[in-house]
Amino acid sequence: MAGIFKAYDIRGRYPDELNEATAERIGNAFVRFLAAERVVVGRDMRLSSKSLSRAFVEGAVEAGVEVADAGRVSTPLLNYAVIAGGFDGGAMVTASHLPGEMNGLKLAGKDAVPLSGDRGLPLLETMAGEEPAVRAGGSCRKVDMLDSYIGKVAGFVRNPRPLTVVVDAGNGMVGPEVPLLFSRVPAWRLIPLYLDPDGRFPHHHANPLDPGTTGALQDRVVTERADMGAAFDGDADRCGFIDEWGEHVREDLVTGLIAEFLLEENPGATILYDLRSSRAVAEVIREAGGRGVRSRVGHAFIKARMREENAIFAGELSGHYYYREMGFTDNGLLTMVYVANILAASGRTLSELIRPLDRYPSTGEINLRVSRPDAVLSALAAHYRDADLDRLDGLTVDYPDWWFNIRPSHTEPVVRLNLEAETRDLLDEKKQEVLSVVRGAEEATREG
Repeated sequence: MAGIFKAYDIRGRYPDELNEATAERIGNAFVRFLAAERVVVGRDMRLSSKSLSRAFVEGAVEAGVEVADAGRVSTPLLNYAVIAGGFDGGAMVTASHLPGEMNGLKLAGKDAVPLSGDRGLPLLETMAGEEPAVRAGGSCRKVDMLDSYIGKVAGFVRNPRPLTVVVDAGNGMVGPEVPLLFSRVPAWRLIPLYLDPDGRFPHHHANPLDPGTTGALQDRVVTERADMGAAFDGDADRCGFIDEWGEHVREDLVTGLIAEFLLEENPGATILYDLRSSRAVAEVIREAGGRGVRSRVGHAFIKARMREENAIFAGELSGHYYYREMGFTDNGLLTMVYVANILAASGRTLSELIRPLDRYPSTGEINLRVSRPDAVLSALAAHYRDADLDRLDGLTVDYPDWWFNIRPSHTEPVVRLNLEAETRDLLDEKKQEVLSVVRGAEEATREG
């Protein structure tokens, strides 16, 4: 099991890193870790998910627990099931946006509070290596909460006006949910792309942040003269947007857009945003009378901080958007509903709504392969020692007219750089400057 327990979840290549025997041991340990009596288990459409889910369930049943098998579902639906069903915990077999040969587990306790590297996963890993428990009384039954879940999401639709929306499900688990949602909102016209769940990913891998996956969606939005396009990852906890011109909408600006809307109804409320987000997000929250709180990157950290702050909403640069009304969990389908609500309420186009938020040029996220991330961060901190520095997550270097964050990835052998400035010329200058310092640190490491 070495190497599959990550900062946010469990992930590995099937079957050499994660297989049925491992899943069964984890299922047994999960029950013991939670001291659970009732858990719910779901899975995505990956070719290995059915057998991995079955093995996890067998391990849990062997530990004497009552398992509700939700079958093929999205991660947001699984989170909803944990909360609405009053379960002691839930397990989702998925590798989210990763390629089809990968698989994993997202685990949560009561109220869908996630297990993470900071909260439970290291102990669970230890317990999974121990002798499994064998207790009588375990059982498994099927459960279907799809209709109830769609009813919950549809309950957030407000003053619907006619909208045309192109949805690219990426052959992921949002596919069965989308037609049911649109059937409850007759004013909305659905143009579907790749709704059938298919773990072979015949059209493209399900990662809305990869520009190579959204070409068909962008073209279809333009040809259909749609109001917007929405793209989802494999387990539907992330959503990306395309405006009416077929242009990609930056995920952090969507955070600002939804924050403005929610603060109209919740004056003075707290909104979380991940520290890679544009300065415009903090400015918009403040201008709308809200309280903005910077957060570490990663769903487990954000969900925990949201609970501490009782935040109504949070957004990440990765396209995860979180809602207090959904138990502080991330939900791609609900995010699409909120953007549609905003379009309906404003009577403006998506590009018009985003334009005032697009205040500063940004590099976007740049992935850099380095041999020693700690040496790179130390070199940057020394070079920019006259700046405001913080290490909430990686290193943030802050000047009045530009800033950057650089942080080691928890899922890949890279550091991720995000840089923003007040002008394009300054952005280009500082980008080259920072990359030069990184190269210098790498050369010094090799020479040492």
